[in-house]
Amino acid sequence: MLRFDGVSYRYPGAQRPALDDVNLEVNAGELCVLAGLTGQGKSTLLRAACGLVPHFHGGTFSGQVAVAARDTHAHPPAELGAFVGVLFQDPETQLVMNSVKAELELALQARGHGAVATARGVEEVALALGIDHLLERPTAELSGGEKQRVALGAALVGSPRLVLLDEPTSQLDPVAGDELIGLLRRLNRDWDLTIVVSEHRLERCLSDADRVLALDGGRLVHDGTAGSFLRWSAAKAPALQTPGSRMFSLAGLAGTPIDVKGARGLLRVAGLVGGGADSGPTVQRAQAPTGKPRRTRRGEGRPPALSMRGIWYELSGGRAILRGVSVDVAAGETVALMGRNGSGKSTLLRHAAGLLEPTRGTIVRDGRTALLLQNPGDYFLHERVGQEAAPEVLAAVGLAELAERNPRDLSGGERQRLALAIVSSGPAPALLALDEPTRGMDRGAKADLAAEVRRRAQAGQAVIVATHDPEFAAACAQRALLMADGRIVADGSVGELLSGGWYFATETARILSGLAGSEAGPDTGAGIPLLPEGGAELLRSRLVAPSSTDTEPGMASVPVTPTVVGV
Repeated sequence: MLRFDGVSYRYPGAQRPALDDVNLEVNAGELCVLAGLTGQGKSTLLRAACGLVPHFHGGTFSGQVAVAARDTHAHPPAELGAFVGVLFQDPETQLVMNSVKAELELALQARGHGAVATARGVEEVALALGIDHLLERPTAELSGGEKQRVALGAALVGSPRLVLLDEPTSQLDPVAGDELIGLLRRLNRDWDLTIVVSEHRLERCLSDADRVLALDGGRLVHDGTAGSFLRWSAAKAPALQTPGSRMFSLAGLAGTPIDVKGARGLLRVAGLVGGGADSGPTVQRAQAPTGKPRRTRRGEGRPPALSMRGIWYELSGGRAILRGVSVDVAAGETVALMGRNGSGKSTLLRHAAGLLEPTRGTIVRDGRTALLLQNPGDYFLHERVGQEAAPEVLAAVGLAELAERNPRDLSGGERQRLALAIVSSGPAPALLALDEPTRGMDRGAKADLAAEVRRRAQAGQAVIVATHDPEFAAACAQRALLMADGRIVADGSVGELLSGGWYFATETARILSGLAGSEAGPDTGAGIPLLPEGGAELLRSRLVAPSSTDTEPGMASVPVTPTVVGV
């Protein structure tokens, strides 16, 4: 279905090739996951597979790419689009019609389908992706995650033979992300659909992959099963490990679990997790009140950088996006804003920055708010990266080497970092508001961004981050807000929100939920680490000095390596 023969490609103005002698064959009916750090060639490979490289992007190209035996040199993207569906990292750029229904109909009408086939196709793809309630909505009113699902629907509605997906879950809430991966596997199994999907959150899709391809410096450095990829990444590229695999490596445990089920199975054999009623999500049991609860936060006692009181935001048709939101964010505080797609997170941040005015309620700001929206391309005004921000600012976000590149040719993660450099230039804002800032970022770049968020908080700056990534929220935030239907339905520490749940939980917490002998606190989730480093430390302590309650047979037989791998 897809073949690369000695393909090398260099973008205009680039110092090194984005693809370097890539040889690859993807057979019909395969589901391939494409892995790699930010800027290593994943998006470029997908652009080459649909003919946009080099037809649209220009540059220097050598080798041959063939899609269903059609050479992309001889067949432009418009012809290949008849049997190739593509979803890029920026779904906003793929939506061209005014309504969701018209967007889905366009692909079928362009292929000459009649009214009956068009109506059936739209209904089927809308139901499959859970966007049937959006069909009559204007595309301009959709949230980022809703736009991503609509753009995916437009790519799938024409029943393509090959689907190329670039970070398709990056803007989806945990439930929608899992449902999307399940849908792709169902289409792959039932309709023999060939799928190549690029992902940074590999834990979502590795268990469904037939093959895992890894790129480094534009070269194909791994082509094998999910298990072989995790073994390879533990030894060669720890930044590509899933949280569960990294936790096992750091703990010195043998085995490379592909998913939560596999990890819990290995720990259950070792007697470290229960197999009964305690093996599911930890239930947070309420205690009798002993006085007014007090939560210690960074910045407590300081005036709020942002204060919202009774904020409503209603559209002209009467639909309410925000419903009586009241929240304070103190100077020096880091807050993760979470919730399903369309719950009002982006709208809340736009109000915080003054881009929208509330229908009712009051907002008080203690200085300037810097806002990074979901689409970084909205911030680019020039033809060169070096013109967008000062050299020292570019160096701070690791983009100094790309000063001569066109910002629109950067990878998704690189565009996010450039946009962050642009909005944070100048005098330090009182509040930094980030809307899905990790879209397209690898784990290393996310760790760097989390460190930058913590640094800004220590300097007294307030930061609020809307994110669907629980690992990133746990790494950067102290406090977490959960939104639903335009309201804040939960406000607590990240430990309270991200441990013990089915969806709003880190992979580490889901693996360790029900750890034999642990005493999870009823209010804070204490005892359940949120990140691999904390989980590895807990596992090592259990292996070295098991508590008196850890009496399950088999615990002594846990294979332990003498050194810690992947630090």
